[in-house]
Amino acid sequence: MHELAPGADGTWVVRCDGVGHGTYYDYVVRFPDGTAHRTADPWARAAGVNGRRSMVVDLSRTDPDGWADDRRPRVAARDLVIWETHIGDFSNDPHSGVPAEHRGTYLAFTHDDTSVDSEGGFPTCVAYLKRLGVTAVQLMPFYDYGSIDESLARDDPRHGFNWGYDPLNYNVPEGSYSTDPFRGEVRIRECKRMIQALHAAGIKVIMDVVYNHLYSTDNWFERMIPGYALRRNLDGTFADGSGCSNDVASEHPMMRRYIVDSVVYWASEYHIDGFRFDLMGLIDVDTMNAVRAALDALPDGASILMHGEPWSARQTALEPGAGVVLGDKRGLPYLDPRIGMFCDSTRDAVRGHVFFQKEPGYMTGAPEDFADDIRAAVDAWRGTSRETASVGQLIQYVSAHDDLTLWDKLCAAMRRMPSETDYAAGTGGAVASSDSVGSDGLSIAAASVQTVGDSAADTHAGVGPASGPVDSVSDGPVTDFGPCADLMRANRLAAGIVFAAAGVPFLLGGEEFARTKHGVSDSFKSPAALNRLDWRRARALGDLVDHYRALVALRHGNPAYYGGARMVIPRDDAAVVFRVGDDCIAINPTGEALTQPTVALEQPGPYDEVAKITPDEWECLYSSIGADGRGDGDPAYVDGPGPIAGRRLPIPPYSFVVWRRRG
Repeated sequence: MHELAPGADGTWVVRCDGVGHGTYYDYVVRFPDGTAHRTADPWARAAGVNGRRSMVVDLSRTDPDGWADDRRPRVAARDLVIWETHIGDFSNDPHSGVPAEHRGTYLAFTHDDTSVDSEGGFPTCVAYLKRLGVTAVQLMPFYDYGSIDESLARDDPRHGFNWGYDPLNYNVPEGSYSTDPFRGEVRIRECKRMIQALHAAGIKVIMDVVYNHLYSTDNWFERMIPGYALRRNLDGTFADGSGCSNDVASEHPMMRRYIVDSVVYWASEYHIDGFRFDLMGLIDVDTMNAVRAALDALPDGASILMHGEPWSARQTALEPGAGVVLGDKRGLPYLDPRIGMFCDSTRDAVRGHVFFQKEPGYMTGAPEDFADDIRAAVDAWRGTSRETASVGQLIQYVSAHDDLTLWDKLCAAMRRMPSETDYAAGTGGAVASSDSVGSDGLSIAAASVQTVGDSAADTHAGVGPASGPVDSVSDGPVTDFGPCADLMRANRLAAGIVFAAAGVPFLLGGEEFARTKHGVSDSFKSPAALNRLDWRRARALGDLVDHYRALVALRHGNPAYYGGARMVIPRDDAAVVFRVGDDCIAINPTGEALTQPTVALEQPGPYDEVAKITPDEWECLYSSIGADGRGDGDPAYVDGPGPIAGRRLPIPPYSFVVWRRRG
């Protein structure tokens, strides 16, 4: 036991000679009324199993080999493509090709040559990400959280699963993702190795952070400084804007300083490339702007990304008259323009309302009702009440870890009563194939994308969320989706809208192979078997994956897609047609073959946003229903868009088509 003495600015200090790296400790805080609270250290950088005791750490001893040479990948804003995953989901699948001892851990990311069942065919994990072309991985929370018993082996049925939105130790990596949660330094070193491996692959790492609430009202802050860290209602009860009954009072000076210091620590010590703020609508704008300023002050700090959810779960409690402005949509004008936000307006317009699962959107049954919203969405809502200060603030997406996956929303809105056949997307049985991938190169050419070779698959059709999926072997890639063909077309067009829109494209990991959770919209503590990425499904739905690859390549090949002006063509039907740079993009969500007069495409626009193009200069660069018929398996629509005739561009049914100026 060592007594601390009062220091400067309200600190408490003690020098403990002989106490060094690897020593575990906690505090006993005594109060004037005689009560005493035993607590871990809220500022700790390391902790023991389950985070209950803090650990003294020499951080230099946690650096992996080559850490001093680790650098943030140089990725221009126009090339950002964000892919979201959970560290466990990424490699928990026994068919992931990751060694069993590393599945569900930080170290899974250090294997760069994995494939389905280690057969050397279809790539998985980091190798898959490199082939897909994403440039940033957003990882769901990996600071130390409280809902998992780290002392249990990962294969212990009692171990459980959780997304991690329940912070315990903000500045300590989660122990259940390490190979040894009992030794505080191991999780730190292995977390750094994960980040180092992704950087080596040219991929940025975005950390999902939850500074808006804590695991419990009984937390280290409340034990140490009762009544300060959390917001309270006038009657003394805890505010519940987060839906977790413990909203953090970010507006209090020392909590603001804590949040700023914590983010800067992760950016500096762990080389984090960006931060996604959970329920940013509960954090005050002064704190968010202070974080931005502190990151900018770091070497290369201006390249560090910041974005968040501009909403809360419920209304929180703020001191009357304190003038606190929260980082929700109403507070957006007060945020630094380099703090981004998720655009739920685009999401709901494309797929239908998030809280009403069967309500349709543009792609799910109500194209005429939402066509004007899609025309605004592809231009980043510029010129509307939803416009942001810069297109870089807008995260364009149709699915994330919250709510139904894109595929499950399509099933809910287009089927009303989805069956397991719908959730399986046709993967429950297929024809034999050679299981080859071919070249990693991707060429975008006339009429259709030139995809890599066929890829075989044996995947599973789930039996529902209660028991989790079970295996149903399928030996080849699915090219005929039968009763699911309409769902597959809708998925393809939804992806096309996101990647063609101004702003930053974002996708839930697995969206690109029709990821399903069998209709479970909030799987935060569902079994790992329901949440994990199904790599055999990815192989079976390789054509859909290749569609996303083509969209990524299309975006990387034309900087105008990020922020260039869209010249949206007025139409009185459900089709959306617009020009960006030398490209014309046409989206037809209906079963009717439509056309677009080229005269409207020849005008340069009032500000010369796009160059004049004569009618005979257009050629098809890409079609979601390519000339070879790959993609939706519907024989009625196997032809490409066809030639230009009568100064009209053809827009086939259920198609996303890109035309480009010839030459």
